[in-house]
This record gives sequence, C-alpha cells and structure tokens, in this order.
Amino acid sequence: MSVSTDEIHDVQPDDSASTLWKDYVAKIRGGDVGSLPAILGLVVLVVAFSLLRPETFTKAFNFGNLIQQSAGVTIIAMGLVFVLLLGEIDLAAGYTAGVSAAVTSVLISNHGWPAAAAIVLGLLTGTAIGIFHGLIVSRLGIPSFVVTLSTFLALQGVLLTFIGEKGSVSAGDFIAKLNSDNLPIWLGWVLAVVLVAAYALMTFANNRRRRGNGLTSEPDVLWALKSASLAVLVFLVVLYLSIERSPNANIKSIKGVPISLVIIIGLALVLSLVLGRTRWGSHVYAVGGNAEAARRAGINVKMVQLSCFMMCSTVAAVGGMMLASYSGGVNNVSGGGQTLLYAVGAAVIGGTSLFGGKGRVVDALIGGTVVAVIQNGMGLMNQPDSRKYIVTGLVLLVAASVDAISRRRAASTGRV
Repeated sequence: MSVSTDEIHDVQPDDSASTLWKDYVAKIRGGDVGSLPAILGLVVLVVAFSLLRPETFTKAFNFGNLIQQSAGVTIIAMGLVFVLLLGEIDLAAGYTAGVSAAVTSVLISNHGWPAAAAIVLGLLTGTAIGIFHGLIVSRLGIPSFVVTLSTFLALQGVLLTFIGEKGSVSAGDFIAKLNSDNLPIWLGWVLAVVLVAAYALMTFANNRRRRGNGLTSEPDVLWALKSASLAVLVFLVVLYLSIERSPNANIKSIKGVPISLVIIIGLALVLSLVLGRTRWGSHVYAVGGNAEAARRAGINVKMVQLSCFMMCSTVAAVGGMMLASYSGGVNNVSGGGQTLLYAVGAAVIGGTSLFGGKGRVVDALIGGTVVAVIQNGMGLMNQPDSRKYIVTGLVLLVAASVDAISRRRAASTGRV
C-alpha cells in the first residue's frame, strides 16, 4: 500500500500530556534525572520547616533574608559549575572571592577609588587567579586538586597581607547596598514581566526555528506548561517580596525584590546563555565528556580548560563582593570557613556531576537554595552548628550517590 507525500506531511507528532509524561518517565528511568532529586528535596525541606516553624520560616522577612544570606555562596557555585563540567575542581574559589573583594574594599575605603573602578579591578583579580590556575593545569598537566590546593593556602596569606591578621576593611556604601537594599516595588514587577515574556518569546522562536530546519523541538504543550509555571513562580515570589516584611515597619520599611536576587538571576541567565547557546559552551561539554575525543574533533582542549578556570574565578570574585556586601566588609577569613564547601555542595546537590560533562548553571541556583534552606531552617529551630554540618554533609553524599547511580544507569541503557 502506497502513502502519498501529502499524507506523510499531515502526520503530526504526538504531544499529548500522556505522551509527554511517558517520555519524561522513560528519561528518568534511563538515568537522566537532572535536578529532579534536588527539587524534590527542596520541596520536602520547605514543607518540613514550614510545619515545624510556621511562625518564622514562612514569613516574608525570613524569605528575603534567606536570599541575601545565600547570594554569595550561590554565585560562587555558579562559577564552580564550569570547572566541574570538565571533571576538575577549584579548591581556591572561596579565597579567590575573599581576595577579590579585599582588593575592591581596600581601593574604595583606603585609597578613595570610585566604586566602579575598584569593582573592575576586583573582577580582574579573580580573572588573573583563574588564568594562573588554567595555565598550570592545561600546560603543565598538574591535577587541578593540587594546583588549587596550593593557591588555597597562598591566597590566605595574600588576604592577611591586605587586611592584617586581626583587621577588617569596610566594603563601602555602594558595595553594601548590593546585598542589603531592595528594588522599588514597581520595578520588581516590571522585571518579572520582562523575564517571563522574554523566556516565552525566546523559547517559542527557538522551537519554530528548529522545526523549520527539520530538527527536534519541544511540543507546544510543553512550552506552554513551562512558560505558565515560570510565570506563576516568578509572580508569586515578587508578590510575596512586595509586602511589608520589616519586624519594625515604623522604624524602617523593608519591601520589594532584593537587589541580590536580581544579580543572581541576571548572572544565571547570562552564564546559561553562554554555556547553552554558544559554540564555546558546546566545547566545554565535549571536553568534559571525553577530552581525547574532543581533541580529535579539533577542539582546543587546553584553551577550553584555561577559559573555564578564568570563568570560575571571575564569577567567584562577584560572589566575594556579595559576601562582603552582606557582612558589611572584608576580614581576614572572608571566603574561608565553609564557603568553598557549601559552594561545591550547592553545585553538586543541584545536579552538576563530579565526573564532568553534565551540569547547568541553574543547578548551582537550585543547590544553593537547598543549602540555604537547611542552614536557615535548622537555625530557626535553634539547632547547633554540629547538626547543620552533619545534615548538609549527608545531603551532599546523597547527591553524589544519585549522580554516580544515574551515570551507571545511563551507561547501561546507552544514553551516554
């Protein structure tokens, strides 16, 4: 029996809800779990703390404070995603953040530099550290663990040189506002509408373009579902942050979207576009998946490694400024303590693989939220730091185990 060309063109892909659900379940069973475990864990944590501490955890004041508390670590985690995608590590990211923030703060407070110029030099400090890491790792072949462990120790000395063993330096008024002030309510709503509309239009246009080129694309039903879900989430967040959340509104009013949240989302969008929509981004995934195969395909592996370490340290410098903004300045332990551990944990918990080749910038955002909720919720329950560390460590172990199991499952089903 013959089938006409017109009949072939009339056949449409099945994009019903049931088919989409079956495809998604098959994807999960094949080992491609993505950020699903982290999202489910986040939901469980939020529900649990909301039930245990409804009088504090669910308040708008705590919500805004949680965003500001987690901003620095989350941004550092975004940068770490780039080196983790290569199967590498940057143990110096925390102190890179601290030293970069120290350079900026010293220039502003001790030398009277304009904030813009000091911030640029602080970012360039992070970039320079990243170039050093990248050159040693890519040209000499020394493992990144050893290279960044050495700079982890050295940068502590550099930080003490800037600050003094018992000293501290103010970050300046402009830096302080980045992680303490809020946008006007009207501006928060404008940015929310722009964000949702931009996502919907860009993804719709991309789907149409791919279909026009004969490539696979997500069904319109799925596009509509994602766009609607994003709109609901964004508008609820903006609505909640727009109400008065100050415990003493007569003394100081606190309402509006925190500037730190705008910086986090804006940076995440830019980095996601760079990683997901550029040739360089595809090269990063290729090198992380199989460096030798990438080299044989004509990819400059050494340059990709160098650029990823540069990206990691530059983004860490931004995170350091957010940490300095939240604390009001830089001291001799800025970027130290648990900063690095929480940042690495955030990226891995969110779904970025420690084995390389799998991960997204949004993973750091999701994982950073999980870590922040654990710390915030247990703090409200008056739990000691010892228990916070234990719980966070167990969550990280579970995330790493899920990563290993999912990779094994994907390999057995031929998805890698």
